[in-house]
Amino acid sequence: MRFSRMKHFAAAAALSVAVASFGVVARADESGNANAILKAMSDYVTSQKSVTAAFNTDIEVVTPELQKIQFASSGELQLIRPDKLHVSRIGGYTNVELFFDGKTLAVEDKKGDAYAQAEAPGSIDQLIDKLRGELGVDIPGADILLSNPYAVLSEDVMDAKHIGRGVIDGVECEHLAFRDLDTDWQIWIEVGAKPIPRKFVITSKAVTGGPQYTLLITDWKTDALIAADAFELHAPAGAKKVEFKDLSDIDEVPPGIVKGGKK
Repeated sequence: MRFSRMKHFAAAAALSVAVASFGVVARADESGNANAILKAMSDYVTSQKSVTAAFNTDIEVVTPELQKIQFASSGELQLIRPDKLHVSRIGGYTNVELFFDGKTLAVEDKKGDAYAQAEAPGSIDQLIDKLRGELGVDIPGADILLSNPYAVLSEDVMDAKHIGRGVIDGVECEHLAFRDLDTDWQIWIEVGAKPIPRKFVITSKAVTGGPQYTLLITDWKTDALIAADAFELHAPAGAKKVEFKDLSDIDEVPPGIVKGGKK
């Protein structure tokens, strides 16, 4: 379930000269505006007690022959702050769900008919740290699920631009671009009173070929009604309980593929 930290994902090439001719460079002095929009998004997202959303992800890898291959998956999430999270993701190589109720973490590999479960008391922030640090897995868009997305997303940013506006899934959005030492990343945030993040594109500058990670967020609902048992795993009869390290095929790419661009 490789939904890695937003700025840790590999992404596409840096902004081209052709794009710059449309005014990207001319907007270089608008970093304050870009940061203000990003901060407004962060404040809005964290103010919502409960959230449901659907998402699509595309992750690129670069083969030793320098061929780009893209892997696609889709999923859904349910969140109640500060300590409940349910995420599902299905792709061509996996079908996996994560459950967290503030006390217990469970991950079910539906394709492998197996699951792992462990005590993990704490908040969503602590869960994400545990997933990244101890298990080496992550959640799509994990940074925007934290209690302070702006602090994480703006960390180490060397350049911020307000590119202008774009339309994502029929919704007008502010288009922002940021750069740090290893990555270029872009975000599209809905215009208006509900600055919802709609799309991320992250580019690795440290990997040959500039592999790209794209996260498209759809059907975002705030203060949503969520069933009380949505955050508990009800393992199907016959499913095998294993250790987390023994769960297989829960990544966004098939086994044996080396993913470039993760720090």
